[in-house]
Amino acid sequence: MDAMESHRASISKDPNSHDSQVYTQLSHAVVRFLGLQSPQDMVEFGMQSAAELIDLVSRFTTNTFTISTPALTPLGACVSPVVALINHSCDPNAVVVFPRAGGESRKHEEPLMQVIALKPISQNEEILTAYIDTTLPRETRQKILRETYHFSCQCTLCVPSLVAPPDMREAMWCPKKCGGVCVLPTEENSLTRCSRCKAPVKDTDAVLDAVRVGEEALHKAEALQFSDPKKAMQLTTKLVPILISAGLVPAAYPLLALSRLGASLSIAHLPSSDPQVEEVFSPEVEGEKMTPELAQEALDDAVRAATRASTGLSQILVEGHPVRGIALAELGKLLSVDEPKPTHVEPKDTTSSPVIPSTSSFVLNPKLRAAPYPPSGPPRLKLAYETLVRARMELMIGFGGGKNEGGEVGKQVRQLAVDIEKELMVWKSGVRNALQDRPKIPVKQ
Repeated sequence: MDAMESHRASISKDPNSHDSQVYTQLSHAVVRFLGLQSPQDMVEFGMQSAAELIDLVSRFTTNTFTISTPALTPLGACVSPVVALINHSCDPNAVVVFPRAGGESRKHEEPLMQVIALKPISQNEEILTAYIDTTLPRETRQKILRETYHFSCQCTLCVPSLVAPPDMREAMWCPKKCGGVCVLPTEENSLTRCSRCKAPVKDTDAVLDAVRVGEEALHKAEALQFSDPKKAMQLTTKLVPILISAGLVPAAYPLLALSRLGASLSIAHLPSSDPQVEEVFSPEVEGEKMTPELAQEALDDAVRAATRASTGLSQILVEGHPVRGIALAELGKLLSVDEPKPTHVEPKDTTSSPVIPSTSSFVLNPKLRAAPYPPSGPPRLKLAYETLVRARMELMIGFGGGKNEGGEVGKQVRQLAVDIEKELMVWKSGVRNALQDRPKIPVKQ
C-alpha cells in the first residue's frame, strides 16, 4: 500500500476546493470509524501524523477499483497494488471485471478480479484500462480525470488527429440525411457541417437548447432515480424524443445517458410475469390497474429503451466490451419475456396499409408504413435468440472465454438461448405439421 501513488502534493491548499473537501471528508470518516481521539491514537494503525492519513486516503482514492456484480452493478471498492500499476486510456485494450466464473466449487474465492484483454495485445505493448466512464464526452472525462487522478489524458480519443472522424459521443446526423455525421455545435463554436457531404447545420441554437435541457433533465433524473423513480422515468421519456428530433446520434451525450437510465428504470418497474409472485404496490400505483394492454405497452417501451441504449453503446465501445455485452444480454432477455397481450394473435386489419421493415432508411412509397418495433410472436422470439447469441459472443470477450465462458452472465445467456432455440423448433414443427394436415384443394382441369 505504501508503494502506491499518492497525490497529496497535488492537493489544492484552498480548503474550499473540490479535492480538499473530498480528502477532508474521507479523513474524518476514517477517524470516526477507527474511534481515534487524538493524533497519538493513529500510531497503533501505522500512521504517525495527519499528513500520513491524507496520504492513505489519497492512495485509496487513486488506486481503488469498483467491485461489481456479474452484471456490472457496483457493490463496493477494493485495492489491488498490481492491477493499479496499469495506466489509463479512454480507448482501452483491456478491462478490469469480476466475472464470477468459478461457479459453486470456487464460490469461496469470489469476487475475483480479472484483467481481460479486449483487443490483441502485442509483445511489449502497454496494457491500458479505463479509470472512468468512457461514454462521457471528452471535456467531462478530462474534468473527472483531473479532479480524481490529477492528470490529463492524451489518448487518441482525447487528442484526435486532424483526419479522425467525429467522435460519436459528440455527434449529430447530417441535416441533409446523407448518412454522415456532424460534430455537435458548442457555445464556443456553433459552426458545424457534415463530415461527408459538407452540408452546414443551420439551426444550431435549437440543437444547443436541446442538449442543454437534456443535460439538466439527466442530472435531475439521476438524482431522483431512487427517491422518485416515477418522476425520473418521466424525465427520460420526455427528453429522449426531443434529443432524437434535434438530430443527436444514439451514442451522443446526453442522449445515450438518458437512454441507459430510462432502460434501467423501465426494466426495474416491469410487472412480474411470474404468477407465483405477489406484487405489493403503493396506493398510487395500485389505483392504476395494470391491464394486459398496459403491461404489454410497458414491456415494449422497455424493449425500445434497451434497444436505443444498446445501439448507442455499439457506436462508441469496442466489440466485446463488457458494457456492450451486458446491454445486449438485457435486450435479449426483454425480448424473450412472454407477451401479456401479443399482437400477432389479434385479428388483422385488412384495410391498413402494407408495411415495410422498420430498418428502411428512406421512404419507398408514402402509402407504406414502417413495421412496428418490437415485433410480436415468433418473430420476436427469433430476434431474442439472435440478440442473445450476439450477447454471448461479446460476453466471451469482455468477461473471458475458455473456463470463464463469458462469466456468470455469459452462462445464463447461453442457457436462455438454448431454451429459446428449442421453443422455436417446436413452433416450426407445429407449423409444418399443420401445413401437412391441411386438406388439399383439388385443381380443376
